[in-house]
Amino acid sequence: MRLADLGAVVAIEQESFPKPWSLNAFLGQLANENSLNYVAEEDGRVIGYLVVTQFVGVWHLLDLAVHQDYRRRYVATELLENFFEESGRKPHRGYTLEVRKSNRGAIKMYESFGFICSGIRKGYYSDNGEDALIMWRDSEDMLA
Repeated sequence: MRLADLGAVVAIEQESFPKPWSLNAFLGQLANENSLNYVAEEDGRVIGYLVVTQFVGVWHLLDLAVHQDYRRRYVATELLENFFEESGRKPHRGYTLEVRKSNRGAIKMYESFGFICSGIRKGYYSDNGEDALIMWRDSEDMLA
C-alpha cells in the first residue's frame, strides 16, 4: 500500500463498514514501522486491502476489505496468503483478529487458514453492539 492507493482504499472502507476507518487511520498505519499494509490490484485498480500490525510479537489483523464487485473471487484469500508468506519469515508468537459474530463468510475463511475462536468481546462493535469473535492462529515456529 502506498499513499497513492489511499483514495481507493478509503472508498472501499466506506462501502464495506458501518463505522469506517478515516484517512488518518490509514496514514498512521503506513507510518507505523511495525505494520504491513497490502493492496490487491486488477488492471492497476485497487480492489482490496489488508492492514496488519505486530504488537508484543503477535500479528494483529486490523482491517481487510474487498471492493463489492470483487468479493467471493479469492481476493482476500490472496492478500492473506501473501501476508502469511512474508510474516512467516520472522519469528513471532502468532496471529489474532476480531470478526463480527454474524460474519460467517469471513469466519469460515479465517478458519480455512487455521484460525480458531479463542474468545468473545461482548458488544465490541459500536454501531450495533454486536459481539466480536477473537480468533487466534499459532505461529508455525510454535508448532515445530
